[in-house]
Amino acid sequence: MQITRIRPLRGPNLWTRATAIEAVVHCDPGECNHAALPGFEDRLRARFPAIGALQPHGADHVLTLAHVLEVAALQLQAQAGCPVTFSRTQQTVEAGTYQVVVEYTEEAVGRLAMEQAGALIQATLQDTPFDADAVIARLRELDEDERIGPSTGSIVDAAVARGIPFRRLTSGSLVQLGWGSKARRIQAAELDTTSAVAESIAQDKDLTKRLLHAAGVPVPLGRPVADLEDAWAVAQEVGLPVVVKPQDGNQGKGVTVNIATREQLEAAWNAAREYGDEIMVERFLPGHDFRLLVVGRQLVAAARRDPPQVLGDGQHTVRELVDIVNQDPRRGTGHGTALTRIRLDDIALGRLAAEGLTPESVPVQGQRVVLRNNANLSTGGSATDVTDDVHPDIAARAVEAAQTIGLHICGVDVVCETMLRPLEEQNGGIVEVNAAPGLRMHLSPSFGRPRNVGAPMVDELFAPGEDGRIPVIAVTGTNGKTTTTRLITHLMASHGLRVGMTNTDGVYVAGRQIDSGDCSGPKSARNVLFHPEVDAAVLECARGGILREGLGFDRCEVAVVTNVGAGDHLGLNFITTVDDVAVLKRVIVQNVAPTGWAVLNAADPHVAAMATVCPGKVIFFAADRHHPVMATHRAQGNRVVYVDGDHIVAAEGSWRESVPLRDIPLTRGGTIGFQVENAMASIGAVWAAGLPWDTIRRGLAGFMNDSDNAPGRFNVMDYRGATVIADYGHNPDAMRALVQAVQAMPAQRRSVVISGAGDRRDEDITEQTQILGGAFDEVVLYQDACQRGREDGEVLALLQKGLQGAERTGYVTEIHGEFAAIDHALARLRPGDLCLVLVDQVEEALAHLAGRCDAAAAEAR
Repeated sequence: MQITRIRPLRGPNLWTRATAIEAVVHCDPGECNHAALPGFEDRLRARFPAIGALQPHGADHVLTLAHVLEVAALQLQAQAGCPVTFSRTQQTVEAGTYQVVVEYTEEAVGRLAMEQAGALIQATLQDTPFDADAVIARLRELDEDERIGPSTGSIVDAAVARGIPFRRLTSGSLVQLGWGSKARRIQAAELDTTSAVAESIAQDKDLTKRLLHAAGVPVPLGRPVADLEDAWAVAQEVGLPVVVKPQDGNQGKGVTVNIATREQLEAAWNAAREYGDEIMVERFLPGHDFRLLVVGRQLVAAARRDPPQVLGDGQHTVRELVDIVNQDPRRGTGHGTALTRIRLDDIALGRLAAEGLTPESVPVQGQRVVLRNNANLSTGGSATDVTDDVHPDIAARAVEAAQTIGLHICGVDVVCETMLRPLEEQNGGIVEVNAAPGLRMHLSPSFGRPRNVGAPMVDELFAPGEDGRIPVIAVTGTNGKTTTTRLITHLMASHGLRVGMTNTDGVYVAGRQIDSGDCSGPKSARNVLFHPEVDAAVLECARGGILREGLGFDRCEVAVVTNVGAGDHLGLNFITTVDDVAVLKRVIVQNVAPTGWAVLNAADPHVAAMATVCPGKVIFFAADRHHPVMATHRAQGNRVVYVDGDHIVAAEGSWRESVPLRDIPLTRGGTIGFQVENAMASIGAVWAAGLPWDTIRRGLAGFMNDSDNAPGRFNVMDYRGATVIADYGHNPDAMRALVQAVQAMPAQRRSVVISGAGDRRDEDITEQTQILGGAFDEVVLYQDACQRGREDGEVLALLQKGLQGAERTGYVTEIHGEFAAIDHALARLRPGDLCLVLVDQVEEALAHLAGRCDAAAAEAR
């Protein structure tokens, strides 16, 4: 067995809406049935007992090693604690070759699981060792490193529950919620509206205390100190015991509390200096350590924090008791778990020494041994939820503290005896405020009720009813998708929206090109949705990107499918039939929002069939309103778009709206059939998006099919009285549509300039000139710059083959070079002729044609 390719599918894809790892696996004939391998399953289970059931697949009920790989990759992740459930193995058209797809939650974990599943099978085949426990431990550790931490994760989970999309911007905690101009950003429990000034104030303990004191919030006495002697002087001024901490510290690092002697002060001073040069000494407030979480102007959670401690049993040493406590699965080494492991470090050893103990001491039954003075969870402390106990006056003081500092999300540290009485009554006080507070103690307290603190944070970012989404219109099809994408973009812009567009020509935001080349894949889509100035997105989704990585969005408001034909690189990536193409194209329809729309070509049976998988509603379009699909859909009161005489009509039940074809320059008065279809698809899309009809009419009238608005899409030019049409058509279906269009245009003599893409099938290249040979008097063949794996002259020979026995063509010539072929064809034109130029290098060829036409016009003047 050999894994020939592994790639991540980062968005909704051909197989599933979930993220997944796809592997292409080749099995030798003897590996296509694991039952034919003596002792294989026994050896496999000996190495990985948790692999689970191995069920035969397919009509022949055979279990191949590819299926075993699928099960192993899924189970390795599951055993590592990853919440994955989907997997699939699909046989390809190549004998012994399979596509194995396994869900992942973290890409690096999914990839490693697939690789290790392959290693497991190889070890089983070769009867060599495989340490499944070590692999699972490695996967679990990698998952903890890669996944979003619990604080950020709680906010993301709350956003997802409201239907808000998210995207991690870094491997850490920086996350974007929402799309385009409606997007917001968080970093852990910190909002994008929180100022750097507020955060800086919160880090300065002395300034924080002075501001709070000025606002009437109770705080302990104390001040920054210059040296150890100054620290002891302050301790005597405010009265022992005291607290020593770094002035700009966080997470309790370097904090020592309840210091009653000079020796303890010196040790605390040294501990604090490890985390900062500026040290603060303040009065120690007796009582418990409480953390109050404020979001906006609301207290949303509170917890009592207890320092790390163990309880003696008269049998185990302190070290052994710590090891027992650390066996709690909730305790880990970082912030990815609910609790942190207790450490027997220098601070813990010093605390033990203060109690006359060592790590080897055996505490008596019931003896409480505290291992640290501070109660931060990051140092091994525990938390008890007390949200329901907080007195209204304490809640008000916490909110007042957050507002004074300027924090939208604030962790307020309070020391007092109880939450049931106001601070002033019990000599309690606020000792610290924290920007980006940890949320673990509220999400998974050691004791008490968990609090969904992520929800109020999302509510602070997005008003009720808002989901952070902008309208997303996805467009796919074999032909016409780029023109349709451009026309929809123009119509949306006519409504005053800043539109982000991706297509095979580039990426555009508000009419400005920000990227070039073929940008019809998911990466470009994500870039548009990331852009802060995009109010709506129109995204061309080509087959390659969907196959390679999936969609660049989780769902769309509108999905448009223009048509499905045989022109999309059949024979590549196991897509061999038009049915295969249709299954791939319908991915965008399957991922329409439940409140969204699919705009489908009713005249194309492959496209019309996609209606059954659309989670939302459907708008059908076709020139013939009497088409059975159209008639049935309209009779049921649904939306349709069709041609009635010289108008395009949109109808829903008894309601109708029409636009004259003469007012849609793209269609040249309705004479270009495929442009009429593109216009109907675009009208359906913006109708679904809710654009007013006055805007739709104005936008249609203003869209000129020139090389600026739709480069390479039936651009019509004049050259010395002859008509020149430039188009990027490159498959048999496109040739048929172009022939139909040019036949509707008057011409004395018709010529065509054409090449062929080397990555198409032989029969597709030949069929193009078979179609053209019956419609054009002259054919100029050229060899383009990139042969895409073909030998020199091979494509031209296939094109010549298609012209054998041509009904009409009387002149055929071969030219090397696109521009030379164009010049040759132009030199043969006479007034009244028509020449169709099928361009390869779109921008360069259009610029060359424009230059020749402009020069001819200048000569005529």
